[in-house]
Amino acid sequence: MTALVNPPELAMRSHLAVWTRAHWESLPADGNRYEIIDGVLYMTTAPSPFHQWIIRQIVRALFQQIDDQSFGVTLFAPIGVFMPGCDPVQPDVLVIRTADLGIINDRRVNGVPALLIEVLSPSTATVDLRVKRHAYARAGVPEYWIVRPAERDVLVCTQPDAALGDYAQTDHALPDGDLVSPTLPFRTAVASLFAGAPDTTL
Repeated sequence: MTALVNPPELAMRSHLAVWTRAHWESLPADGNRYEIIDGVLYMTTAPSPFHQWIIRQIVRALFQQIDDQSFGVTLFAPIGVFMPGCDPVQPDVLVIRTADLGIINDRRVNGVPALLIEVLSPSTATVDLRVKRHAYARAGVPEYWIVRPAERDVLVCTQPDAALGDYAQTDHALPDGDLVSPTLPFRTAVASLFAGAPDTTL
């Protein structure tokens, strides 16, 4: 058998919806990302350098406009975020308003952040676009960004409707446009999120 030098990113989910926070707490710290949504366990392996580059660019911009201006705090995976129906999820990036920093306790985020961000990977696209979108809306997350590296754009979801299980508003930040948050004082060029990466392989 020939070993893969650079194995592709892998995503798996449990067949049964029986997973709990207690089960999650017992999982190994092995570099994989484990999340539980509505009792289903999702596991993904380490993402590509391009995926991480995009996160780096997002975090730099958020630090400058949110953290440095004392509007809130930016955090990023790996981190456990516990919300209704999500126990936990590990979004790529999240922002918590300064007034809500009390939800950071007991080594976790126990509450609803102001913003969650996921950067799509080939293995996580379905989960991020459907499963997480619906779960985040039901949990009442005010704003959810779906960053799409292949298209070089961003979907900005707002106005969560818990009963509908989806966001009532989705704005499209185009590759040659600006990414503007409807709920936070943030604006940046969409192209800046992808610029300068040494390797753009997903």
